[in-house]
Amino acid sequence: MKIIDRYILRSHLVPFVFAFITILFVLILQFFTIFAERFIGKGIDVSFIFKLILLQSAWMVSFAAPMAVLIAVVFTFSTLTTTSEITVLKASGIPLYRLMVPLLFAGCFLSLIVERFSNVVLPQANYFAQSMMIDLAKTKPTFGLTQNAFSSIVDGYSIFIRDSDERTKQIRGVVIYDNKNPDTRVMVTAENGTIMFSADSHYLVMTLYNGEIHEIKSKDPASYSTLQFTKNRFVTEADGFYLTRSSANRLRSGDNELSANELIFISGELKKRIADSENAVRLMSQNRQKLLAENGKDEEGQAVKGLPEGSTATLSSADKLNDAINVEKKLIEENRKTYNRYMAAFHKKYSLSFACLVFVLVGAPLGVLARKGGFGLGALFSMILFVLYWALMITGEKIAERGVLDPMISMWLGNIIIILTGVLLLVRLNGTVLKISR
Repeated sequence: MKIIDRYILRSHLVPFVFAFITILFVLILQFFTIFAERFIGKGIDVSFIFKLILLQSAWMVSFAAPMAVLIAVVFTFSTLTTTSEITVLKASGIPLYRLMVPLLFAGCFLSLIVERFSNVVLPQANYFAQSMMIDLAKTKPTFGLTQNAFSSIVDGYSIFIRDSDERTKQIRGVVIYDNKNPDTRVMVTAENGTIMFSADSHYLVMTLYNGEIHEIKSKDPASYSTLQFTKNRFVTEADGFYLTRSSANRLRSGDNELSANELIFISGELKKRIADSENAVRLMSQNRQKLLAENGKDEEGQAVKGLPEGSTATLSSADKLNDAINVEKKLIEENRKTYNRYMAAFHKKYSLSFACLVFVLVGAPLGVLARKGGFGLGALFSMILFVLYWALMITGEKIAERGVLDPMISMWLGNIIIILTGVLLLVRLNGTVLKISR
């Protein structure tokens, strides 16, 4: 069996390397194609572009590895079935699942490598890539704006530009929506202008020319007003542009820059905050009910017949408590959403790594089914299955963040479905390989 195991591993190695390099190349090419217009011809150093592409390609490794495993396993078992080697081995009393053992060990080993990569290399790569983008944005503010689309580069604002010039920092066809105050809607339009950061990078400064300011109260449409200007300076804090810290010593932000241990630590802190807020809501609710009961009011604040009216000061205290309760409830909702997102990112690191092993389980029976299609049919089966898996992964992230399912369940759902599919195919094929291969 050792000879057979080595033979299967050798048969799997070449298509795996080929598939991995091909997938990685396609992903990098796709990334470069999407961002080429933003990078090339903008006065950006070529070495900067290549370094950024290298860092950005880190996430592609975690994506490409399990997909390459699936393609290679399907191709290997498809070839073994086409050449009737599966038939000979089956006739010798070796079942299909025993032939998968060396690849299962290889998949397990690769899963460990991908897991270490996702927890050590990938967060660092994402951190440095984001730092480079920050440095670029400091020198070229228009780089953060997408032409002919709304960009939310600053918290509370949606900025649209028709076109821009990186060298002169000129922007044209400007539309700005101010969403910071929900009671008042403000829209600023301008023919052209310039954009830059203040010397300390704390403020984004836009000097606009030949435009209008439109303002309306949400609850009072009759309050609409408009103001024309020939020149206007639009200054806002750059917190939303993540430039309040130098990229050399900035704090890590976002789940893609954190390792599993860091995600668990932050999630634990968020869980404590949620518990503290829930306790605060419970205590404030009890105090509010007590105040209302003592002053002849029900839980809705309505007067109860037969009971004397309470004092204005007491009722005002009850209203303040109600406002404080609503604030805490919003805080709980935001913290729970963030907690779910971080826990989903934590489980994603392991579920995607484990996919290297899972795809061996489903790839072998798929390879037997694709026996006459060669690499093309095997790659097609692999692509369809991986698209399904990735769709489940993305859906899992969304439903986890919304709190529909526990993050652990939602992020492992794809693996569970693939495992069940693989086991079902394996059971059905194990006794019929001889018939299938004829």
